[in-house]
Amino acid sequence: MNNPGTQQRIAKMTFASVYPMYVAKVEKKGRTKEELHQVITWLTGFDDRKLQQLIEEKATFETFFQQAVLNPNATRITGVICGYRIEEIEEPLTRQVRYLDKLVDELAKGRKMEKILRSS
Repeated sequence: MNNPGTQQRIAKMTFASVYPMYVAKVEKKGRTKEELHQVITWLTGFDDRKLQQLIEEKATFETFFQQAVLNPNATRITGVICGYRIEEIEEPLTRQVRYLDKLVDELAKGRKMEKILRSS
């Protein structure tokens, strides 16, 4: 996945435009917005206030991940998302966005929180 067009599109996409879809996806499967925030906080280090600020600022994913302090265990997020194997994505920003997508996906699929947060 080294398509520059896709990378540019992802970089310029706003977190605020995708966030409601994340919420809808997890709530439809019986999970909560609080659990979603727990997953996002684990990955990025953002608290609820910072998350809200980034949404209100309509921060791009590029800005979002520039301000994040990525969890050291994020590299343990592996598998396929959107047809791509995460660990094979070379472009750092695209890989980080796919980490987030994968965590949201696992949450929606009912995976246990300690497994999602790679605590074991």
